[in-house]
Amino acid sequence: MTMLYYNYFESPIGLIEIGGTDKAIISLVFVGQMREESASNALLDGAARQIAEYFAGSRQEFDLPLDMQGTDFQRSVWTHLLSIPYGVTISYMDIANALGNPQSIRAVGAANGQNPISIIVPCHRVIGSDGKLVGYGGGLWRKEWLLRHEGGLLL
Repeated sequence: MTMLYYNYFESPIGLIEIGGTDKAIISLVFVGQMREESASNALLDGAARQIAEYFAGSRQEFDLPLDMQGTDFQRSVWTHLLSIPYGVTISYMDIANALGNPQSIRAVGAANGQNPISIIVPCHRVIGSDGKLVGYGGGLWRKEWLLRHEGGLLL
């Protein structure tokens, strides 16, 4: 059985839990509190450092091994999210078109909403076709904060 580790980072927009194994990051989510029993490892310590650099404005890309656990379609969406540059937004329709299936816009939205590794896999950079902020599991206020932080939202 694979050992799971957890590390935490208190960000400007809430407590972040980073989960992983000895080999890869498997989750990054906003949480209300730390787990009672948790242990970190060198990989998660490094991930926490990279997250701190992101919030400090000195990191725009992450260099971490990821294990994105989901369906083939979900993984294809999440892989596409990794190609969205810092400070850039695209629409769900853009992703559906890029995946060669313009009819899959709702499935793209659902996969985006199930992204287990937020921020590192930048689902916050996906907006509605009309330019509006829609659908972020961490709350739209966090999505807005992240996009403003990256300079991708100029409201």
